[in-house]
Amino acid sequence: MKNLVAVTRPADIPQILSNTPVASLLAYHNFEEPFEVHEKAEILIGMCMDHRKSLRIPKNFAFILRTGGGNLRYNEFHLSYALAVAGVSYVVLMAHNRCAMVNLISKKNAFIEGLIKNAGWDQLQAEEYFMHFAPYYEIDNEIDFVLAETSRLQKKYPGIHITPLYYNLDDDKIYLIST
Repeated sequence: MKNLVAVTRPADIPQILSNTPVASLLAYHNFEEPFEVHEKAEILIGMCMDHRKSLRIPKNFAFILRTGGGNLRYNEFHLSYALAVAGVSYVVLMAHNRCAMVNLISKKNAFIEGLIKNAGWDQLQAEEYFMHFAPYYEIDNEIDFVLAETSRLQKKYPGIHITPLYYNLDDDKIYLIST
């Protein structure tokens, strides 16, 4: 896939990321480096709530915000808290392949039927809910979305290091996204 850079060995991590929590994340997950002891979170990871992804990271290493598509637009207070109170200065935004938030409108009928069957909603209530919220959460393309979200958040938090990453469900590895 275009823009993806495999990280299969330490030399693949760009110099600008060396000795950062981003490099540690890549080493823990991709290289299965032994865990170090972390007294407090060093990074915030924004990623999709999708159940197919599991990060290999040590206890206390990271705050993790999991939302549909990894969309932090409506979770900025949580991000701000980690930055302001917990002192985190590194953030990664992690997209992944086959994200269900891509082409969300194609899932409209299943969404509505699921709310009726599983949540006890009526047809009109479920339709209105979907039509109101789907435009806020749908993403066109995983990589384009995470790059745009990285740019948006970098402008909002200029003192924070924000890195876009990509989790490949096919090999369970994290990739860098070149810009």
